[in-house]
Formats: sequence, structure tokens, C-alpha cells
Amino acid sequence: MNLPAAFRRPVLLIVGCGDVGLRVARLLAGRWRVLGLSRSPAQFDTLRAADVLPLLGDLDDAATLSRLAGLADAVLHLAPPPGEGEGDPRTAHLLQALSRRAGRVRRLVYGSTTGVYGDCGGERFDETRAVRPATARARRRVHAEAQLRAWGRRSGVAVTILRIPGIYAADRPGGHPAERLRRGAPVLRVEDDVHTNHIHADDLARACAAALHRGLPQRVLHASDDTELRMGDYFDLAADLCGLPRPPRISREEAQRQLSPMQLSFMGESRRLVNGRLKRELRLALRYPTVREGLLQAPPPQH
Repeated sequence: MNLPAAFRRPVLLIVGCGDVGLRVARLLAGRWRVLGLSRSPAQFDTLRAADVLPLLGDLDDAATLSRLAGLADAVLHLAPPPGEGEGDPRTAHLLQALSRRAGRVRRLVYGSTTGVYGDCGGERFDETRAVRPATARARRRVHAEAQLRAWGRRSGVAVTILRIPGIYAADRPGGHPAERLRRGAPVLRVEDDVHTNHIHADDLARACAAALHRGLPQRVLHASDDTELRMGDYFDLAADLCGLPRPPRISREEAQRQLSPMQLSFMGESRRLVNGRLKRELRLALRYPTVREGLLQAPPPQH
């Protein structure tokens, strides 16, 4: 008896199926059967509209995850750690659930952050650089990565970790610099400025999909484009392309008085990422190789 096509397709479980997860689901439509874990039934209609089968579960409540065992051939883990603490119990709960029925999951892709490196003084580097997280938020990510790689070694599951910088896209909520420019938010003066890294949301989704097929076991990759700009230059470029005023420049001392601790944390770390593994191992040709191409998309309308 021939099974229906839906049952012959591999099954992907997306954990943290927000904007990027939905982009991945659309990319894989017709080739994978996609399940989406959500703790909010209010999100179910959005998931179904993207042809994602919703599963109710909460990473903060391990008892709600028991049905995940044996459901999927691959997992895309895009859920962040909790907002406090030094570790990531959410990833621990997920791995406990997946381990209850060994053998089905063969591949797991995790969306981490380039913040695990801390401040690198603007140096250019690849994935062999040691992590040195400077914030509790980054330390939680390092803990998640360590759990996943250890689990992959024990279980034989191929775990690929994508270290992700700033995500942008015109159609991503809060994902276009035009919104910040319209608020007149300042950036650092040239002598205080930091190098930042970027990835368009569509290219990140394509990187996730490629990693599900070609990611090497227990491997870390920089999911970053080719841009090498300081933060202020990025916003100047965005302003010029959008026909908006360039942002005001302030000193680091002024920034400490005007900006939130979260904003300051992004202005305190300077990195330039080498993305050779992304292109070579995943064979990914970036659709938006620099932010100039990505920012040429129309910015969101002003409300």
C-alpha cells in the first residue's frame, strides 16, 4: 500500500516558531511536514496559515513536552533561554523530552547568538575563536550550546549551531532601521563606535534550511552576511537609502546617560565575523550579501 505523500515527507519540529521559524516553514512547504511548538493557543491560527501543525507545550514546564518524543526527524530550536539566570533550563527540558524515545531525531539546528564572543575589539575572526560571554544573556546561550553539543555527542544526533548577529528585514516586526531613525535615536561618534554584523531574515531562514540538510555534526557556523560596517555607518547608510535624516552622533559618556542598559550592551561589543563555513559547508549563496541590498527593500510605512 502506498502511503499518502504527507506521511512520506520527513517531519520537522520547530521550537520557537516566530518570524524566522515561519520563514523556514514556508521555504520547506511541500517537502517537509512541519510541526510548531507553542505555549500560546492564540498563535495557532498563524501557524496553521503557514501549513504548520501546532503543538501545545511550554519549555518552562517539562511535563507539557512529553508528547514530543519520537515525533520528528529533525528539530529547529529557535527558542531563547529565559530572561534571567546563568543557565538555560528550557533547552534542558527540550532535550529530556526528545531523549525519551531515542533514534527518531537525526539532526538538530540551534539558533544561538554571536554575543557569546563578548567584545572582540573589532577583530575579524572565524568560528574557532573561544567564547567569552560578558553578559548573563550571553552566558545563558553558551550554556545552551554546551548542552546541545554534549547531547549530540551522546545521542549521535548531528547538532549544528548557528551563531546569529542582528537580524533585519523590512517585513520583520521591528526589523528595519527606519523605525529607529524616525525616532531620532542616537549612535556613537566615530571614535567610540563598534563594528556590527547582520543577516537578512530571509537569508537566515535559508541558512537554517541548508543546515537541516548539510550541517556537519557538532559544528558551529556564523550565520552572518559579508557586511563590515560600524554601527553608526550602518544607520547612516539606512538613512541615505530611505531618505531620512542621519542619526545624531554622541559620545559613549553621553550614551550611558541617554540609553538603556540593553542598548548600551550592543554598543559595547565590536566584532567582524568570517562566514566562510556558511558558504563552503552549507553551500549557501546569500541573497542579500550586504545590508545595502537588503535595505533597498521598502521600509515599513510610518504610522
